[in-house]
Amino acid sequence: MKVYHGGTAIIKEPLAGIGRPGLDFGQGFYVTVHKKQACDWANRMADRRQLTPVLNEYQLDRDIAMTGYKYLIFESYDKAWLDFIAGNRNGKQLWKGYDWIEGGVADDRVVDTVESYIAGLMSAEEALKRLTFLAPNNQICLLNQHLIDNCLKFVKYTVI
Repeated sequence: MKVYHGGTAIIKEPLAGIGRPGLDFGQGFYVTVHKKQACDWANRMADRRQLTPVLNEYQLDRDIAMTGYKYLIFESYDKAWLDFIAGNRNGKQLWKGYDWIEGGVADDRVVDTVESYIAGLMSAEEALKRLTFLAPNNQICLLNQHLIDNCLKFVKYTVI
């Protein structure tokens, strides 16, 4: 499967465990199946850092990743996803023990709802009601270096 990573650097050899531990799916290397989503992220980072946006493209062998590694996939914005995101953002590191995690992004469309839920200002039921009508974006967090080395192959980069 073709996946993308948007940022401000060419990353031919991604590393697990470099990012911040309090992210949605943990401290790993994030990719997405959506090219536009990765481009948007690259442009956002480039604007913030005053650098050039770069789109990295990879081939992910999902069949091997699903048979040889421990994974968690969230199919929708549901209570399990909401609690997982909230727990990780609160430092619980629920991602530990997984090699990769896939699901929706707590992006600009949903972050206010997620943060209100985390702060206790909104019930899970109300948060999920607000999220029901949104189609999840996609993020795949690769948490295991062995998985990255065996299942993720750099294809090319494009300066946006």
